[in-house]
This record gives sequence, structure tokens and C-alpha cells, in this order.
Amino acid sequence: MDTTHVRKNIGLWKGDTDELKQCWVKPSGDEVEQTDGFVTFSLTNGPEYHLSQIADAVIVARNLGASLVIPDIRGSQPGDKRNFEDIYDVDVFMKSMEGVVKVVKDLPSHVTTKKIAAVKVPNRVTEDYIARHVEPIYRSKGNVRLATYFPSINMRKSGKKGDTDSIACLAMYGSLELQPEIHDLVDSMVERLRTLSRKSDGQFIAVDLRVEMLNKKGCQGNDDNDGEKTCFNAQEIAVFLRKIGIDKDTTIYLTQSRWDDSLDSLKDLFPKTYTKESIMPADKKTKFLDSKDSELENVIDFYISTESDVFVPAISGLLYANVAGKRIGSGKTQILVPAVISDSSASASSFLSPYISKKNHFAYSCYC
Repeated sequence: MDTTHVRKNIGLWKGDTDELKQCWVKPSGDEVEQTDGFVTFSLTNGPEYHLSQIADAVIVARNLGASLVIPDIRGSQPGDKRNFEDIYDVDVFMKSMEGVVKVVKDLPSHVTTKKIAAVKVPNRVTEDYIARHVEPIYRSKGNVRLATYFPSINMRKSGKKGDTDSIACLAMYGSLELQPEIHDLVDSMVERLRTLSRKSDGQFIAVDLRVEMLNKKGCQGNDDNDGEKTCFNAQEIAVFLRKIGIDKDTTIYLTQSRWDDSLDSLKDLFPKTYTKESIMPADKKTKFLDSKDSELENVIDFYISTESDVFVPAISGLLYANVAGKRIGSGKTQILVPAVISDSSASASSFLSPYISKKNHFAYSCYC
């Protein structure tokens, strides 16, 4: 890839020229005996978690032969609860699951929530785990409520192909679409960013940088097991982008909700740096910004991060991992992982995400 020195219109923006095709096979419904019970769950913690939670719930329901109840969506604040269709297209979801699992919109009235056993399952749940830890409870109680926990952020390929992988591919990359109003809003914001990027052929960079995350436990100490730095502040991102040759006129979108003084150092080097409050259409701000509704803001950030020409995760975690998966599916593989560069300049290609350079992301099991 031609990224020796990145200026306008050079290899930095190109990404993976091989358009990948969906290569999972939709499993048939004949292989599973339908049982009378239900699997319920909630989508929590933002869209980067939703992809993983939906995959685990579909895999569990299929293995048990249970009906899957459309989940509600819960935000980080107590009482912050909404319907699935407030964010996602419920018809697309139900259609995608035809022949895989039976989906119902609500629990029937004769099933009270008291009769449902709560079960925790690890993300990327296996058939073996379900048979040992979930099925016995389902058989005795008749219904289960799932909660996915994340022992680690693991989005690497499993190495074995099977039904479970096909179902996970379908659930993660073929079942969740934004409902039309939010879909159109994301499109209009991406369009606005492209208009602001005329000097770089309409291309822009999305940086996942949220100031409140930098102060959290996961970023304090700031090293992973290999001693690698995993979180970068605005000043560090500015220096990284400058050293890999990003032009000062480049448009940069930040996932930070509202402008914070700590971002000034990035804007000093890259004046065309924006947060959503400056590019969201005025008539949408009351609903999507002024309501202080972090769930809707997170959804907008996640999907703009999947659409940008280049994505830079200043924070390592599940958002990076699941944005990477969506980008692999659409051929937008320019994901540059920041680092401290001791020399005065470096080649952008040296910082391509290992998910891409090693092709070890789970999404490469789904697209080929």
C-alpha cells in the first residue's frame, strides 16, 4: 500500500481495495426442535455492546429451540429505558431471523417475569457452555433472561467454522439496522463532514476520543498486558496524526459529545475538528443532543465511525473492536491505531490495526 508519505489523495485514504462478500450461510430452521420457552434480554451500554449481546442471545435461543423476545434498550442511567424500535428497525431484525430463531415482540401474558431465571453468559458463548450452564436451567424453569458479560474484549477469529459462527455473523452484521430517522440523521451528518472536507476530496477521519473515558479506570495506568499504551488524549492524537503526515486541512470528527477545553490542542493543529454539536442539523438538536440522551449520541458516534474514510481509536476497547468489524464488512479497512512516535515522522501503514493487517478479526470469518 502506498503510504510512504501521506498527503492529500495518497494511500492513507485507500483502504482495502478487495471488496469482500458475505460468506456466511443462513442455517436452516429444520435442525432445531422448537421448545415452548422464551429467552429474554436487554441491550445495554451502547451500540458497541448491542452487536455482541444480540449475537449471544440469538445463539442461545437457537440452541435451546426457544423463542427470542425482542429486547428493550437500557442506558447507563437508572430508568433510562426505551423500545428496540426507538433505535433499530424491528422489521429488518425479525425478517433476518426467519428460519433461524422464532422471534416474538412481547412475552405472552401467561409468562410472568417471576418465572424467568436470570442467567449470565460470557460473550462469544459456545454450544458447550450453553449445554452445560444454560440448558439445565432452561429445562427446569422453562424460560431464561440472559445477561452477557465480557471476560475480555475478544473479537478475534475462532479458527473453527460452524453453525455458531454463521449465526453470530448473521446477528452481528445482518440483523441490526438503524430505524429510518436515525439512519437519515447519520447520513446527513456524514454528508456535512464530506462537504467540510472539500480540500481532501470529501474524505474525513473519525477519532473515538471521549474525555470522560480517559479518566476512567480502564485508561488509568493506560497500558495493556504487553505494556502498550491503550488510551490517548487530544494532544497525543494531534501529534500522532501530524507525524504520520495528515494534512492540517483534514476534517476530523470526534466522538466527544460537547466541546471540552482539553480538545483545544487538537484543534490548534487541525482547525477543522468537530464534535456532533457543530455538525448536527439544527432541527435535530433538541431531540438528539439537548435531551442529554447519551444512548442516542453513542449510536450516532458508532455509526459515523463506521462510515468515515479513516478511523482512529484513541481508546482501545469494544467500540474499536465492533466498529472494526462493521468496517471490514464494507471494505473501509483504514483503521490506524495511535502510538507514541519517537521519530519526527513515520509511515501511516505502520499503524494499521492488527485486526486488518493480520486479518484476525472475527468479521473475516463472515466476509471473504
